[in-house]
Amino acid sequence: MNELDRLEAMQMLLSAVDNGSLSAASRQLKIPASTLARKVADLEELVGTHLLIRTTRKLTLTDAGIAYVESARRILQMVRDQERSATGEFTAPRGELVITAPVQLGRIHVLPVVNRFLADYPEITVRLLLSDRNIDLIDAHADLAVRIGELPDSSMIATRVGALRPVVCASPDFLSGLGPLTHPEQLAQYPSVVFNSPYLSPWRFRVPPKASVLTLNVAPRLEVTTPDAAVSAAVDGVGITYVFEHDADEAIANNQIKVLLPEFEIAPVPVHLVHVSRNLMAVKLRHFLDFATPRLRQSLSRFGKPQASRHS
Repeated sequence: MNELDRLEAMQMLLSAVDNGSLSAASRQLKIPASTLARKVADLEELVGTHLLIRTTRKLTLTDAGIAYVESARRILQMVRDQERSATGEFTAPRGELVITAPVQLGRIHVLPVVNRFLADYPEITVRLLLSDRNIDLIDAHADLAVRIGELPDSSMIATRVGALRPVVCASPDFLSGLGPLTHPEQLAQYPSVVFNSPYLSPWRFRVPPKASVLTLNVAPRLEVTTPDAAVSAAVDGVGITYVFEHDADEAIANNQIKVLLPEFEIAPVPVHLVHVSRNLMAVKLRHFLDFATPRLRQSLSRFGKPQASRHS
């Protein structure tokens, strides 16, 4: 097996691991499953040990396989970096920039920044991946992520660009049929619209005087996968919903929904730009960070503040 064949086999192995099976990897790579299986077997023969344990239901790594896959990821990333360096991406702002962001935040705040950036940098193209799950930067070969929430300790470099309040809200017509709301625990009694999001599930509130956190698991009358759908349903009076303030910004400004129980809100949730820590950063990424950071901070600057001060 020559060096090119070995790199190709490494990529096939990583695809099989990431997809959970050889058949899924073969579909993603658009090659016969028999070809992929043979390449992985050749790789195992080369290293002199089994890397995978194959069963009818799943694929798991051996101990040697775990260590080999970690090394293979680093090697392939180094190869990609060298290729990009050879094409000038580390000396001039050019090439493809892959950015991930939550759907609504990406559409409302990130996309306008990307559009202006593209106008200033004609040799750069952008692939914007919008998803409400945290996409792994290395697995997706992404350069940058816009992340909502506290970040785990890692080798990633993070730049804070703002914060968002999680708010519970409902339409005035819906609220007119309820009694006075004085505590978050009362919300469990009423119909709810749940935005199925890792950032906002379960509903959380800060209860004075000790500021303990109350976790509320509500039974949804309606469950949706996008925050704009949750807000729309709340405006139509389906129930109470829990979203980030920027998701409901227009509806709040138009008095279509009201923010409830602001005195019980948890602390605003931070928003960061996150990228992999590397000794050599592509110029395209450095230029985007310099361009996007102040603009996103400006775009998000009116959020993350107490309700009274925000509208003053």
